[in-house]
Amino acid sequence: MHTITNSELPALVQRPCSHFDDRPDENDISLLVIHNISLPPRQFNTPYIDDFFGGRLDCSAHPYFAQLQGVRVSAHCVIYRDGRIWQYVPFAKRAWHAGVSQFLGREKCNDFSIGIELEGCDDEAYTAAQYQALTELCWYLLQQYPKLRPTRIVGHSDIAPGRKTDPGQAFDWQGFFQKLDAMQQQSCKKENPK
Repeated sequence: MHTITNSELPALVQRPCSHFDDRPDENDISLLVIHNISLPPRQFNTPYIDDFFGGRLDCSAHPYFAQLQGVRVSAHCVIYRDGRIWQYVPFAKRAWHAGVSQFLGREKCNDFSIGIELEGCDDEAYTAAQYQALTELCWYLLQQYPKLRPTRIVGHSDIAPGRKTDPGQAFDWQGFFQKLDAMQQQSCKKENPK
C-alpha cells in the first residue's frame, strides 16, 4: 500500500458543512482527538453521518434522530469503514466536535484541536482500512502542525471523562501508535538513506 511522505496529504473528499467557525488562534493547533460515530448507533454504511454533519439530517428518518433535532456538530474528518476520508471542516477552522472538554487543565478543546471521527462504536473492532487511513492522516497532520505530537493524540473520552466513552475499548491504541512509529521510521530512512 502507498505510504505518504512528509509532503503528501491523504486523499480527502471535501463535503459541505457549515458547522464550524474561526479558531481564536489558527496557529495554536496542538491536540488531535479521535472519536467514533454511527447513525443510527451501531449501524454502518448509512448516509446519515454525512447528512448530520452537512445539516441535512431528516430527524424523522429514525426514532433515534429525534434527539438530534437542532444539534449542530461536526468534525474535521470522518474515516469510514472502507478507509475513505471525508473532510467536513478545514483544519485551520474550529470544528464543533469536543463539546465541554479539558486537556491538561486547558478547557474548550475545540479551540486548539483537530477532530477525527471513525465510523464505528465503542465495542466493535475498527477495520484495517480505517487504521491505515487514520495513521496516514495523523502522520500528515504531525508534519503540518509542529505543536502536535503523538502524546497529544487522545480519545474523546480522555478530554471529556464521564461524559464521553469514544473511541471505546475496541480502539487499538497500542497498534495505532506502533503503526505511527513505523511510519516515522520509514520516513526517516527515506530522508537519510545509508
